[in-house]
Amino acid sequence: MLTAIVGATGTGKTAFALDLAERLAAAGRPAEVVNADAMQLYRGMDVGTAKVPPAERRGVPHHLLDVFDVTAEATVERYQAEARRVVDEVLARGAVPLLVGGSGLYVSSVLFDFRFPGTDPEVRARFEALAEASGPRALHELLRESDPRAAASIGPHNARRLVRALEVGVITGEPFSASLPDEAARWRASAVIGVHEERDVLVERLDRRVERMWADGLIDEVAGLLPLGLERGVTASRAIGYAQAAAQLRGDLGEAEAIELTQGLTRRYARRQVSWFRRYPDVAWSSSGDDGAVQRAADRLLR
Repeated sequence: MLTAIVGATGTGKTAFALDLAERLAAAGRPAEVVNADAMQLYRGMDVGTAKVPPAERRGVPHHLLDVFDVTAEATVERYQAEARRVVDEVLARGAVPLLVGGSGLYVSSVLFDFRFPGTDPEVRARFEALAEASGPRALHELLRESDPRAAASIGPHNARRLVRALEVGVITGEPFSASLPDEAARWRASAVIGVHEERDVLVERLDRRVERMWADGLIDEVAGLLPLGLERGVTASRAIGYAQAAAQLRGDLGEAEAIELTQGLTRRYARRQVSWFRRYPDVAWSSSGDDGAVQRAADRLLR
């Protein structure tokens, strides 16, 4: 059965998935991890994405890591096709695919019925011009008038997704929210395990994690990616931590400012993730580090 392991950044999804894979393997049922973190798709983006190194993957096969150059544009549609192909291959081998990550739209695109309307370059260009002239909040206000559900889901900061939502509304005559995942219709039989942590504990953990990113060499990593086109990448250039490290390298931010800004953005992102995954039906939620939850999940999948 396809099994998704979801939750906010910093809650321990990776460790949970590896623990679960080991329990399943010990019972004669192998498991393989399918990445559902948008930024871990990129080669060279390791420190700032908390990508688990090959030596620490405990022999568990991992898929959809390091598949794009930083200049490539990652899209949900492209990811859905690749992830579903991998999931089917894992199932055909008699293994359990573990879809692991916190990119909510990417996870939803695999689990649920999800349509992708077409595009219109002229319509998109019109909204991109508005974003350039007036900022993403102007797009958000426009979307809130026509599609409040989509506006609430996207928020006022993600100009790219706001442009897409407005574009879809114009070319289809339907609200963008009509094309959002139908969480009542599953693509394959699946289970969803949510990993959560108390807010105050998570905030402290995330702040320390950002500090470790700098201590572990994020600045050097970004310095190596800039000549490869990091700042030209539509998706990669917006990764939390990477944009701030690049600004530090340009001299636009001091180190303390870059770290503090990254911490704030990370906390905000974690709140959005919690809100996204709390909407999912039939999630088995467990506390971060709950070994009993790992065993319960293994027992369920082995039935």
